[in-house]
Amino acid sequence: MKRTILSMAAICATTFALNAQIQGYAVGATVADFTVTDVEGNSHTLSNYTNAGQWVVLDFFFTTCPPCQQTAPFFNELHEKYGCNEADLVCITVNTGQDNNAAVIQYEATYGGAFNHSPAIGSEGGAGAVNTAFNPAAYPTYCLIGADMKLKNGDIWPISSVASFESAFAAAGFNPTPTACGGLGIEELGFDGFNVYPNPAANNATVAVNLDAATDVTVSVYNLVGAEVSTESFNGISGANKFALNTSNLENGQYLVKLVFGGSSTQATLSIMK
Repeated sequence: MKRTILSMAAICATTFALNAQIQGYAVGATVADFTVTDVEGNSHTLSNYTNAGQWVVLDFFFTTCPPCQQTAPFFNELHEKYGCNEADLVCITVNTGQDNNAAVIQYEATYGGAFNHSPAIGSEGGAGAVNTAFNPAAYPTYCLIGADMKLKNGDIWPISSVASFESAFAAAGFNPTPTACGGLGIEELGFDGFNVYPNPAANNATVAVNLDAATDVTVSVYNLVGAEVSTESFNGISGANKFALNTSNLENGQYLVKLVFGGSSTQATLSIMK
């Protein structure tokens, strides 16, 4: 996958093999504190997170960058897997400063995938100043900041899945705990089991879930670029549920099955092989 370099003269694609895409700080250096405001009006101060013992991953991007678009779903999946910034890990998406909030919101809606999205910072929220301070050489650049506010990794790349981030974390001595968004455990979310089978599937699959109480359930299927390819609604009962999922119209490949019920959600991957 190619990354994109943004220059004053032009925007052009090229392949990079640098040890650190972040040019503003060396790995091991303490980064300057900053405060930004996301597109929803929420304030984020780096030191507030690190003082709480959290590590921070920044995603530097611009909206028309193809590799940014391609890897955005993985970053949001990471954000959701590790607690939506309420546990060990904080994920923040930072624009170059060239795109306003409206453009960033559209970017997230188009490319962000079927996950809880990380906070995104546009030009109005102070993204440009942070981008200038870190000075990425190419886009996207994903970098890791430790709870000591030191840069641990200036270039997490290539990105092909959440595991790409997790490998970089482990190399830096950071092993976050997967946590449901809201800081709730599985049982607290109102279910204690979720499975999709057979996996791989061909023309049909079964979604099995144990619910604590009767509730409406929506099962949606997304491809890996975040486009919804099917959705069905069911009346869930307290206890064991099995919902038939028609996959006959899906092409071979990997998909995300997202279950939404009672204000909560969870997901699992599904392979289609015919």
